[in-house]
Amino acid sequence: MCSFRKGLLATMLACAAIAVPAQAADFAGIGRAATPKELAAWDIDVRPDFKGLPAGSGSVAKGQAVWEAKCASCHGIFGDSNEVFNPLVGGTTPADVKSGRVARLNDPAYPGRTTLMKASTVSTLWDYINRAMPWAQPKTLTVEEVYGVTAFLLNLGGVLPDDFVLSDRNIAEVQKLMPNRHGMTTQHALWPGKEFGGTARPDVSGSSCMKNCDSERKVASSLPAHARNAHGNLAEQNRLVGAQRGIQTAAVAAKGETAGGSAQPSTVALLQQHSCTACHAVNGPLIGPSFKAVADKYKGRADAAAYLGEKIKTGGSGVWGAVPMPPQNLPEADLKAIAHWLAKGLPNQATN
Repeated sequence: MCSFRKGLLATMLACAAIAVPAQAADFAGIGRAATPKELAAWDIDVRPDFKGLPAGSGSVAKGQAVWEAKCASCHGIFGDSNEVFNPLVGGTTPADVKSGRVARLNDPAYPGRTTLMKASTVSTLWDYINRAMPWAQPKTLTVEEVYGVTAFLLNLGGVLPDDFVLSDRNIAEVQKLMPNRHGMTTQHALWPGKEFGGTARPDVSGSSCMKNCDSERKVASSLPAHARNAHGNLAEQNRLVGAQRGIQTAAVAAKGETAGGSAQPSTVALLQQHSCTACHAVNGPLIGPSFKAVADKYKGRADAAAYLGEKIKTGGSGVWGAVPMPPQNLPEADLKAIAHWLAKGLPNQATN
């Protein structure tokens, strides 16, 4: 580091040291400095040069076991499912592994673009699996499980052999096998830093002064009518965490009800508030059975409301398939309302 940069860094650190007490004085009694452990818990990103990658390893066999237990329900046993999410695997060849460019990305006749066709860095796969998977329980995988799942995903794509053990020690060599490793450009300012081959120019450039501007522009997106329900009602496929909420894409029938019949807003609000609609639709299967299928199964049973309430509270698997439903921590009143609604066959108004 040159003497100028060292001096500049020292000045910045000194300014920062002066600014912290001033801020603390302005907001006395509010907040505290984050502890090293708290910072470490959030500082989990893994760069393309593998800075931030934790030490560890995981085999393809370990990844397969984790995949079948926690990943296959959404992505399919072989990662090629197109039901819940787009396929992860497919479209790559041994020739792509050698060349580092996926030929089918330039083939307009090929029907889709899978994750392995597009991903250029193995760190992207590791980092995303680590921070965002499984879908309903992000950040619950161990380091060994993340290494294993990443290895298994690359094994499905024909990149790694069946007996491979991926680790922090050999992941740089695996990067040299990524099918689309040469398919990404860094010659833009969105990826600054000479260590990545980026540029130093700003990512936005303009010559106009900030005056006499056009009226405010609003960014929006919409679905054409023919595509609104192509993948089911997006509002019923919400993730259990995060702020993203799917738009209501089911066809709207009379009286404000969704096509095919639905619950009244009070019940809908409860189902959406407690993320029941992330896995269950009203009339058709999603990740779990539809509400109608559950109601039909237990109709006429005298203790249906009590039984269903207990099942919602404790969770379980095996009745409707291998995908488990985790225990649900709902307020007692909400639990009873949903259980009674199911027990009475989905009436237009939940029974309290």
